[in-house]
Order: sequence, then structure tokens, then C-alpha cells
Amino acid sequence: MRQFSYERANNPAEAASRAAEIEGAKFLAGGTNLLDLMKLEIETPVHIIDVNGLGLDEITETDDGGLRIGALVSNTDLAADARIRRDYGVLTRALVAGASGQLRNKATTGGNLLQRTRCPYFYDTAQACNKRVPGSGCSALSEGAFSRQLGIIGTSESCIATHPSDMAVAMRALDAEVETVMPSGETRTIALEDFHRLPGETPHIETVLEPGEIITAVKLPAPVGGRQAYYKARDRASYAFALVSVALIRQPDGTGSVALGGVAPKPWRSAEADAELPNGARAVIAKLLDGATPTEENVFKIALAERTLASMLKEE
Repeated sequence: MRQFSYERANNPAEAASRAAEIEGAKFLAGGTNLLDLMKLEIETPVHIIDVNGLGLDEITETDDGGLRIGALVSNTDLAADARIRRDYGVLTRALVAGASGQLRNKATTGGNLLQRTRCPYFYDTAQACNKRVPGSGCSALSEGAFSRQLGIIGTSESCIATHPSDMAVAMRALDAEVETVMPSGETRTIALEDFHRLPGETPHIETVLEPGEIITAVKLPAPVGGRQAYYKARDRASYAFALVSVALIRQPDGTGSVALGGVAPKPWRSAEADAELPNGARAVIAKLLDGATPTEENVFKIALAERTLASMLKEE
């Protein structure tokens, strides 16, 4: 492991300011992704800013009837919260589907949104990866590459990696918002829809966060009710990332929202696809994955998404 300096921040503005001042600085919260990447020398921060003492570990009610989830709330505590279980069941289900109990005890809400792809070529430093080394190429797009787990929509000629989060897929179905603090001390709110960037020609830039900007909370709107479900299709029963995951919120009149994971560089949802929900799974997925560009190895994800959603609708 390479040498790095370390400090503990006293407040979010200070943490953001310090991160902006020091090129190559990284925030440390639960560390479930960052520390693994440092051991592999995929992440090589020169300075670590520990944010665990910032007091961002509470879930509070908002004036509009929703919830504000502190960025340092663990995945375990978030999934177990009585208000989340009662009013945002899709989120609890997604969190429990992601990772092991031990990892959920450490993983944080903010860190979950920022975790990096599990593309095998990103993790193999002997392979070309534009996300890891900009301009080096994408081994996942080379002849004979292994692309079964990779993206089919929202990808580019530079990158076909997917975002690995289960939590983010559920939050996208719930229209969550991300609250941040800038290095200047100013705050802003970003719709989760806009938070993650598509790769285009710059896949190493994964979010719209500015240098140093730190997540302080995720805000959920007032409960939407309806039937909420999350299903994750994967290669083994536990501790595996999604081939396809589906977050579904279904109202008694047939309307609702559908978000997909495992298919794109960000949680994938569209208003046009949501509008097709009364017409069934085939209509929703046809609209949601319109324009998909799968490889021969992962074209099955289109049918898998449709069948997964269809089975969820039949359970009502």
C-alpha cells in the first residue's frame, strides 16, 4: 500500500474545503469499497479525510413528511429503521439484497452511492480501463472479452461498466435527492436522477459532484404508498452483484415506477416506461430498454428484465 497522510474533519464544510485543496484526497467513511481499491492500487489517494465524526448518522423527519437520511447512516441501520420498513419497503429490500451483514454494518448511505463499478477489467490493473486510467481503452469491448455482467444501455464506446448499488436503484424508484456541501460551504440538492453521469468519453467522471463536494444526506419524499418490491437476479444466491435488479412501486390503479439495476452505469428509469406500467412488463421494458446495445454475452438481460418484472407483477 502506498503512503498517504490522514486527518479527521470537524464539519462537512471543513472536509470539503480540505478535499478541494489537496489534489488526490479522498473521504473515508465505512471504507468497504475505498480500502479494497487502495489495496489493489486502483485508488491511490495521497491524503485521507476521515468523515466519521461529522455527526451525519441520523434519520430525521422532514417538514414535507419525508425522511432525511444522514450520509453516515449504515446500511444495516437504514434497512432496520421502522419508518423505512413501513413506508419505504423497496429500500429495505434492496439494502438486504446487497452484500453481507458484516459489510452492511460498515457501509454508509453516502458511500453506497459513490461505490465504484465491479467490472472485472476495472479491477484487473493489467487490463486497459478508461474508468481506471483515462484514455487507456476498454478491455471489456475487446474481441473475446467477458461481458456477461456488464451494461446494455447508457454505455459508450469508452465504457460498458454498470453501477453496482442496490440501494441506489430503490432510491431512484422513490425519487430521492442528494444533499451536499461545497468547499465554499454552500449547500445544494441534486435529484438522484441527475447524480450519476453516463460514461460518454469520460467514464472516470462518475458523478456530478465538484472537486471536494461532500454528500451530507439523502432525502426521501413523503411516502408514496402502494405495493413496493425489489428483486435481484444474480448468478448465486447471496453476496453477488445483480445481473438485473428491479425496484417496483405499484399503486392500486396500476400506475407506479420501475427502476432497473445491473444494466447501466446508473440506476435506470424513465417516465415514459413508468407510464406503460398498466400495460404490463413487456411494454415497460420495451420502453425502458429502447436503444439498448448489448453484447452477445449479455443480450439475455433484456429478456431477464422483462421476465423478472412480469413475475413481480403476477405476485400482486
